[in-house]
Amino acid sequence: MSDLPRKAVTRTARLAALPLGIAGRATLGLGKRLGGRPADVVSAELQQRTAEQLFSTLGQLKGGAMKFGQAMSVFESALPEEVAGPYREALTKLQDSAPAMPTTTVHTVLAKQLGRDWRAQFRSFDDRPTAAASIGQVHRAVWADGRDVAVKVQYPGAGDALLTDLSQLARLAKVLGPLIPGMDMKPLIAELRERVAEELDYELEASAQRVHAEEFGDDPDIAVPGVVAQAGQVLITEWMDGTPLARVIASGTPQQRDRAGQLLSRFLFAGPARTGLLHADPHPGNFRLLTDDGPADGWRLGVLDFGTVDRLPGGLPTPIGTSLRLALADDAHAVYTLLRQEGFVRPTITLNPDAVLDYLRPIIEPTRVEEFTFTRDWMRAQAARIADPRGPAYNLGKQLNLPPSYLLIHRVTLSTIGVLCQLGSTVRLHDELTAWLPGFTGDA
Repeated sequence: MSDLPRKAVTRTARLAALPLGIAGRATLGLGKRLGGRPADVVSAELQQRTAEQLFSTLGQLKGGAMKFGQAMSVFESALPEEVAGPYREALTKLQDSAPAMPTTTVHTVLAKQLGRDWRAQFRSFDDRPTAAASIGQVHRAVWADGRDVAVKVQYPGAGDALLTDLSQLARLAKVLGPLIPGMDMKPLIAELRERVAEELDYELEASAQRVHAEEFGDDPDIAVPGVVAQAGQVLITEWMDGTPLARVIASGTPQQRDRAGQLLSRFLFAGPARTGLLHADPHPGNFRLLTDDGPADGWRLGVLDFGTVDRLPGGLPTPIGTSLRLALADDAHAVYTLLRQEGFVRPTITLNPDAVLDYLRPIIEPTRVEEFTFTRDWMRAQAARIADPRGPAYNLGKQLNLPPSYLLIHRVTLSTIGVLCQLGSTVRLHDELTAWLPGFTGDA
């Protein structure tokens, strides 16, 4: 299927087939094991087929289904290897590829948004998409003034598809849970639904990208393509080459991994401080490592896709840096008081300050040392500690609250850490916090 299926019945049926297919394969696998085939061989086959079905279904449906898959993919580093392995390739592929919409549909959208003479605005236009994402696909072209540009074209009916998919996925959340064990699907889907309206608005995206492109225009470390033109469901920006971060994750050198991780950390904290905006879609498909900029310490991080941002006029909230500084100083009572003031501890709840600090210590470990190597093992250990019902972290975590104003910041931070663990980067995170996070040094 090359076009976006928009009928709710069709999309619902395809999404519903995901858990049915999983159940069917599980039954078949049991039969094979009873027939004498080794359990590990059968299990590997089942996981691989499930990953293939997941990618095929979400990729073909695009819309909210594909956005859901992208969101899941950044968390794979938290999963046990036997679960994560079969999904990694499929979900990484999902981040920057999907079946393309027909050329005639692309031309129809361009004519509607840019005018019937739209071709006159380009020296050339490649009908083959270079990338396809959840709500649109990108074509390479040459603008009338000779610049290489990326032309992002939104799928017709993408808005309806997003809402339909996310509503259906919310109903299937319990059944989809086994796809990514240990992850609570409902909050993830609810937050995605809240953000779709902004992501569908290319005018808002163009505005956010212009702000970043201007601020980082002469930056030695971060590169953002400039906006060339925008009209309705079409966004045209400067073209950016470079090595996709997904490729660095799959086969990058240690130098590439460390440099990409350092710059990704820098952008997480410097972006809000310098622009008042938080880039809120940190999956690997949205980043490039620009390795033509001389030696490794001169490589830059290219940042794409500003469809989802959090507006933070004063940068990241000062209480984040303050609480982190106090936690590193082992001031349990001050940390607890601040968390209660910010709403992380509800007024009706009383917790032991020392227990709260014990809960936080392993999570903030990367900020305590001069440099820290993020690994999948470390991420899995944190996930397992918090998800183990027998441990104190599980019970305490259930009593903590996440205020709405921190929801997106929290998800972006966790997602970025997930990518750092996929990269296996050694990062000087403390340096970035000192430079960019309000309250961390005690000066703000």
